[in-house]
Amino acid sequence: MQQTMPTITRDGRFAYEAAGSPEAVSLVFLHGIGGAARAWRHQLATFGSRFRAIAWDMPGYGGSKPLPNVSITALAEALQEFLQQIEADKPVLVGHSIGGMIVQQWLAQYPRAARAVVLAQTSPAFGKADGDWQKSFIAARLGPLDRGETMNLLAPSLVKELVGENPDAKGMDVARDCMASVPEASYRAMMLALIGFDLRSALKDIAVPTLLLSGSRDNNAPAPMMAKMAGYIPAARYVELAGVGHLANLERPDAFNQAIDAFLESSVAKTQATGQ
Repeated sequence: MQQTMPTITRDGRFAYEAAGSPEAVSLVFLHGIGGAARAWRHQLATFGSRFRAIAWDMPGYGGSKPLPNVSITALAEALQEFLQQIEADKPVLVGHSIGGMIVQQWLAQYPRAARAVVLAQTSPAFGKADGDWQKSFIAARLGPLDRGETMNLLAPSLVKELVGENPDAKGMDVARDCMASVPEASYRAMMLALIGFDLRSALKDIAVPTLLLSGSRDNNAPAPMMAKMAGYIPAARYVELAGVGHLANLERPDAFNQAIDAFLESSVAKTQATGQ
């Protein structure tokens, strides 16, 4: 498959990287809390030969302006503004981790605006603020910052905790660099935005072709939970990557791309044929 190298754009509120023809179907990638647009370069280079492949810097990351008040709902509205800004009509959305939560919230507000979606290593709910697991999760991630450590110092250990077996060395370099570059204020805001997120009741209403992609070694979005999640979505396909942790696109980029490619070959071709 011929690869197309991405270009970097800073346009008003949003910064993003893109590859491919503006006339092609838009394939939009949304990173997680420790990510950045550049975490998707392998995917942009691969899919840019057939799609208009685009990865945003989430608000508060890279060259994108932060939101005055951060919530999953506000991030979904920002996504809609971004899609309008780049004139992405009926896009395919690929959301990783919190990016997948943003996609779910966006679908709840714009149920038929996507051609298809990929929910990668994500969850339909985070739970109540006073839950023991939730409090432990937030404390483990914000506690070191409260004690004066920096994202740059924390990045190697944070990434190590996220990955599975034999991750790609170059991908891990990118993961550590992205994590180290996340502004502390954005990291804190995104962590707190998770609290109270719950769209489990909306899964049955997802009306577009959906791929749920998990890693068997992912402790943040466990594979059994994602398999169960897939069972509630009418048009869902579930794929589990063996030995992979929470950063599949960087740990095993080829396997990640192959799973998405197989899904796109069927789902996008089908929606184009039916004119949806």
